[in-house]
Amino acid sequence: MKTNYEIRYAAHPEDARHYDTARLRRDFLIERLFVADEVQMVYSMYDRMVVGGAMPVGEELLLEAIDPLKAPHFTSRREVGIYNVGGRGRVRVGSEEFLLDFKEALYIGRGDRDVVFISDNASQPAKFYFNSTTAHCAYPSRKVTKQEAVVAHMGSLEMSNERNINKMLVNQVLPTCQLQMGMTELAPGSVWNTMPAHTHSRRMEAYFYFELPADQAVCHFMGEPQETRHLWMRGDQAVLSPEWSIHSAAATHNYTFIWGMGGENLDYGDQDFYQITDLK
Repeated sequence: MKTNYEIRYAAHPEDARHYDTARLRRDFLIERLFVADEVQMVYSMYDRMVVGGAMPVGEELLLEAIDPLKAPHFTSRREVGIYNVGGRGRVRVGSEEFLLDFKEALYIGRGDRDVVFISDNASQPAKFYFNSTTAHCAYPSRKVTKQEAVVAHMGSLEMSNERNINKMLVNQVLPTCQLQMGMTELAPGSVWNTMPAHTHSRRMEAYFYFELPADQAVCHFMGEPQETRHLWMRGDQAVLSPEWSIHSAAATHNYTFIWGMGGENLDYGDQDFYQITDLK
């Protein structure tokens, strides 16, 4: 197996105003998450969140403690949220093993033990997308399915934003230190998410887009509400969203995305909204 990681540094919003497309993509877009028998990670200075992907095909993959963590195990001082967005697979956490099917999630609490990713079928490998934040205490690891989620149905087909927000790894479902993750599924014919746009200065966020056809694309909107920017993205790609940035998207096809947050609080509703007509 192989582990690849890079460090992404935080940007001041006044500096980000001057970034060209190449710089925006270099600093915020995570283009390559799934490579056969490799673990890919980005260690972000936004609330120290790690965003990554693992695709075990011919071997089991260890979630290694990369050098920036300065820890014996990846989870020594961290909690992890994982979604399987591929074929059936398993995650071994110490002596426990959790079976994850498509769109099922797993929360892993802080603690000194190995985390290993495994696919059940090499011809249809699992694809494990994960977010990780620092943790001050240990909570039990737990699998969460969509049936256990707190679901919010929002939007409408007339507004092109009908969607189900599946809150799965959130404090209404299970205890976490600061990590909150969920999955939003857009209905056929809907392409907009998180509109009206908002920011939440107490938390950063990462978005991962999937279930998007290979010949289609999603346009992710970011930046300050009065100084917006955009990134064109493909399926199975992620983007970092600083606390000062809006995070919304429109695509050429309906899609699903996984959101993950870390920071000051666990209050999902702690958001500062902006009128659609006020965006610039």
